[in-house]
Amino acid sequence: MNSQAALDSSPADAVPSTLVDHLPARWKPYARLARLDRPIGTWLLYWPCVFGLILGAAAEERRLLEWQDVWYLVLFAVGALVMRGAGCTFNDIIDRKIDAQVARTRGRPIASGAVSVTQAAAFLVAQCLIGLAILLQLNWFAVALGAASLLLVAAYPFMKRITWWPQAWLGLTFNWGALLGFAAQTGRIDLGDAVLYAGLFFWTLGYDTIYAHQDKEDDELIGVKSTARLLGASSARWILRFYAVSFTLILAAGFIEHTGWPFAPLMLLAGAHMLWQVRRLDTDDSANCLRLFRSNRETGALIALALAAASWFG
Repeated sequence: MNSQAALDSSPADAVPSTLVDHLPARWKPYARLARLDRPIGTWLLYWPCVFGLILGAAAEERRLLEWQDVWYLVLFAVGALVMRGAGCTFNDIIDRKIDAQVARTRGRPIASGAVSVTQAAAFLVAQCLIGLAILLQLNWFAVALGAASLLLVAAYPFMKRITWWPQAWLGLTFNWGALLGFAAQTGRIDLGDAVLYAGLFFWTLGYDTIYAHQDKEDDELIGVKSTARLLGASSARWILRFYAVSFTLILAAGFIEHTGWPFAPLMLLAGAHMLWQVRRLDTDDSANCLRLFRSNRETGALIALALAAASWFG
């Protein structure tokens, strides 16, 4: 399928109108391969980095937004963009046969034939090189920590084939930035950061279970496992539990690092947003699941606001 239709095809869950639509035709498949038409994944990868950077500043007993902090925020933003793209490219190479069988994913560039496996592999290498250049701007402990994350990234596409909990593996992978951001600031990992990472793990477990409900029928037909299929009609209750544990652990991380007084009351806004998601969830409505999944960009913004306010005014 190397026709213009393949070039213009996009997944059903892509944002309807993005800058990708205005790119030259030959660039569009690569932009979609990097998920530039679906920015929510980049946000969800970036927010843990921001949390780690802010918590690291708190651990060093200084306020955020010195020049170094601004530089790190920019570096991690670019890094989240390219490494999310690299991870999706690798995932699509591995999952190309599965993607072709699922309605939501059969329009992806490799599955549709718009990009060959060889072309995708070259694109993957290019993105990884950019990510490496960014990583090398950090201290050596952070560089080693960032390199270690590649083991999680490499294993993730296979998890849906061997466990009912691929969302748990995504939680380990997607929130590595919380460790990396903290290490960039401090040159170490401590208890508070580890607790933050654990809390974000449960956040991902919740929001990606919501996301997985879009594909549960197709996943059952082709034998792909997920927490959506495992938990079924009980998913809302489990997601509430995941979010409750997440909220508690993130709050505990702030207390451990002695964040200022605004942190706890502002975190209530993030907790309320998580509760709103569960109350609005209809696991049999794909559009509802996608909308609530995307709303976690705002959840992340509220957590960042709570941490930042504690840094500035605490």
